Amino acid sequence: MSKLLRAGLCATACAILIACGDAPSDTSSGVTDAALSAAADTPESWLTYSGDYKEQRHSRLTGITKENVADLGVAWTYDLSTGRGVESTPIVHDGIMYVTGAWSILHALDAKTGEELWSYDPEVSGEDAIKGCCDVVNRGVAIYDDKVYLGVFDGRLEALNAKTGALVWSKVTVDQTQPYTITMAPRVVKGKVIIGNSGGELGVRGYVSSYDAQTGDLDWRFYTVPNSEKKADGAASDEIMASLVNDTWGDTGGWVTDGGGGTAWDSIVYDEENDQLLVGVGNGSPWNAKIRDPEGKGDNLFLSSILALDADTGTYKWHFQTTPRDQWDFTATQSIILADLPLGKNGADRRVVMQAPKNGFFYVLDAATGEFLSGNNFVPMNWATGLDDNGRPIEASNARDTAGEPIPIFPGPLGAHNWHPMAYSPQEKLAYIPAQLIPQLYQDNQVEPDPDAYWNLGYNLSAGVPPVFPAGTLDAFRKGNQGWLVAWDPIKQEARWTVQHDGPWNGGILSLDTGIVLQGQREGDVSAYDAGTGDKLWSTNVKAGALSGMSTYAIDGEQYVTITTGWGSAYALSAGYGYSSVVPPQVGRVVTFKLGGTETIPDAMESAVERTPKGEAFGSQAQIMDGLGLYSESCLVCHGPLVVSSGVLPDLRWSYAAADKNEWTDIVSNGSRSGNGMVSFKDQVSPEGMEAIRAYVMSQSHLAVANNEAGE
Repeated sequence: MSKLLRAGLCATACAILIACGDAPSDTSSGVTDAALSAAADTPESWLTYSGDYKEQRHSRLTGITKENVADLGVAWTYDLSTGRGVESTPIVHDGIMYVTGAWSILHALDAKTGEELWSYDPEVSGEDAIKGCCDVVNRGVAIYDDKVYLGVFDGRLEALNAKTGALVWSKVTVDQTQPYTITMAPRVVKGKVIIGNSGGELGVRGYVSSYDAQTGDLDWRFYTVPNSEKKADGAASDEIMASLVNDTWGDTGGWVTDGGGGTAWDSIVYDEENDQLLVGVGNGSPWNAKIRDPEGKGDNLFLSSILALDADTGTYKWHFQTTPRDQWDFTATQSIILADLPLGKNGADRRVVMQAPKNGFFYVLDAATGEFLSGNNFVPMNWATGLDDNGRPIEASNARDTAGEPIPIFPGPLGAHNWHPMAYSPQEKLAYIPAQLIPQLYQDNQVEPDPDAYWNLGYNLSAGVPPVFPAGTLDAFRKGNQGWLVAWDPIKQEARWTVQHDGPWNGGILSLDTGIVLQGQREGDVSAYDAGTGDKLWSTNVKAGALSGMSTYAIDGEQYVTITTGWGSAYALSAGYGYSSVVPPQVGRVVTFKLGGTETIPDAMESAVERTPKGEAFGSQAQIMDGLGLYSESCLVCHGPLVVSSGVLPDLRWSYAAADKNEWTDIVSNGSRSGNGMVSFKDQVSPEGMEAIRAYVMSQSHLAVANNEAGE
């Protein structure tokens, strides 16, 4: 969707107050360390990304029960200022909701009525969209004292006055000449704001940083992988790099030029009992370990690991690597949850760390030491056959054989569980996982990769899919992708119950003290289930993708449940074939429910795109094959494999630009639409290559008609 849909906002980079009404309380107090520590005991608010420091996404509110949940209705809705991916979990304090949309735009709303109080647009450049692997998303904010903290897509960390939206301070946390982004929600711990970054697919070096909440001064930084010379950075990570990490990397390979990856792009948890931060670390750069580190002498720490860092100094305490020497994009950035389970001596409670990362195994670790306690796969998989006594995956013999014919691996790079938050019920002692299965064909690059390409994964993403394929192929791909809500017993390491969904990429989970779990789905259903049995208790459709993590709060004795909705994010862009119908560009929305709510949700927009080829097919078979390879390298991640877009971004098969060489050149080479995120590719693709891509795109438009799949 065009970034121009921001029209109507009055906010600028200096945060202008929109005078739409007064805040609900002129006497509200700031959020203190004690309040964050006791967040679970004050369920009328939702003070952190996952509800409290344990990040269980479990609320003690009791207004919504199994007996009355069927009476849930819409209390109010609020249209966000832009479309694209919406992944934010709303924060609620003193009757004010703080919620972000795409492009890191922040809104403050009256949590009872949905009335806008102020909005702030950090004015991210449209050209920065190319730096994002997975849409221009933002997962939310943190609140502390009288400030709201926002991680901006272009790498800034900003503090705003919680009452007015006025900018207090702004710090650039990354090298903005590199393809870094921030999509995560910041965390606040002991007066410090903790933030990571994204960009592991595009060639950066990961780290996590701590900033003073009042001044924005950098307190400490911990790098997750070595620098290219394996020298000290003057950072909190220096000692452990020298003593442990450097020797797990070779001295040559793609990591030296591409940074190595290891970005901490989502999960950061404060373990109060052990006074440590638990940081989920991402994939390597490039993905392909043979290219990233051809010497192959080590596990490439701390890729795909859970890191425990001292909360005050950022120094290393322990780590657990879920996928040693990762080469499948099996990040360990997914939800990290703290809980007390009866796993100690004589059944005593033991504080544990739980995670269900992309690789498909559910892990239980000792929180104090990182000791592996147990693990098991929570989805089908073929890359590994189990875990050894130390929790190290027992890899299948052919899992790394990607040099020859394409090899199917599942879970694929979208993971058995992605960013969608899981939850935990301390009553049921169950973890609730938005699980999925999306296989991927892996094959090493068949041609020398362009060193200037935005993406250099070391793999041919279109492996095994020729320019011409038979009717029914798209439907077969869809049927191969699956999704479930899994209620996982972390003590027995098995599922107690599962709910099969229509497909993958479904929403985050919210657990209630009344024995209910709630989840949204990709195609718009929001449902309540019995936490103990999985029986469906209630469902409604919000007329847009319902992927975000929900939050709940209470005002004047009424309990509310809220979710942000909208189309976009990684699956919509990179797996558009997975949608059963065209998804037209939509404005994101906040949808809030309460018992007896009677408001309605506006109807979704209908697609206005005429799904017919706009020109004749052209090009030799060789030119089209070249176009397929170049499209896969530069275009696929936004416009979809097989040139099948979900509709969130333009489906190039039906574009007039694809049928007009001059207009195509103006867009792809000259960057005439860079303000909307479509930057120039003249440094990545030659004029001949651009024409080959156009030939491939046009061939796919005519193939869709021939296969009777133009309306898919």
